[in-house]
Amino acid sequence: MGKKGPNKKFLLGIAVAVLVPLFCYLVTNQFSKGAVKMPRYYVVEKVDSVVEKGKPAGDTIYHRTSDLVLTNQLGKRVSLDSDLKGKILVVGFFFTNCPSICPRLTGTMKLLQNGFKKDTKKETQLDTVMQLISITVNPERDTFPVMRAYADRFGVNHDHWWFLTGDKKAIYNFARNDLQLTVGPGDGGADDFIHTEMITLIDKDRYVRGYYNGLDSNDVNKCAEDIVLLTQEWKHKK
Repeated sequence: MGKKGPNKKFLLGIAVAVLVPLFCYLVTNQFSKGAVKMPRYYVVEKVDSVVEKGKPAGDTIYHRTSDLVLTNQLGKRVSLDSDLKGKILVVGFFFTNCPSICPRLTGTMKLLQNGFKKDTKKETQLDTVMQLISITVNPERDTFPVMRAYADRFGVNHDHWWFLTGDKKAIYNFARNDLQLTVGPGDGGADDFIHTEMITLIDKDRYVRGYYNGLDSNDVNKCAEDIVLLTQEWKHKK
């Protein structure tokens, strides 16, 4: 029998690790030429407050997420706005005793963590401008010590990747109404449950800039590209 092909996770890890520094270079060069297509803003609604040629012209309103205050895996009460001001956020949802998609999704986030490690030779700072966020959908079981143990299993950098727990209704409201994830109706009560493989990209101004299937390698690579693009957008806005 021939040798088995490379592990899919291994290939994905290589793709992300190679893509990030390469794309950084490409983006930096292409920005001056105006050839880069930036991640879109996600529209909430249009307000018909302007009339042009007798017809209403809608003002576009983009969706900005509200703050969320929860407890991280180190037992610290943290705010997505105050404590992560000026940082790009990559947000996913999980629960520690999930036997199916959650370990794979956490593995995806780990690949992003590895892909965006600080390059000491090039002195790039991508690890300090981007924060990974994993929010439990089972906060009653997932206390911060439980999440700390789970995070340690995956070799998490606790400074740049937070696992968050807290009020269930606040978490579920954030998923449904702030991130606008398609997870079905619910009120965050005892019988309500969210289980999604989607990860959301939020820029430093707290606008939603992308949704990605965390179990799809193409989507994960696109997420990595978009993170780099947002870091360049921020530099050019200064």
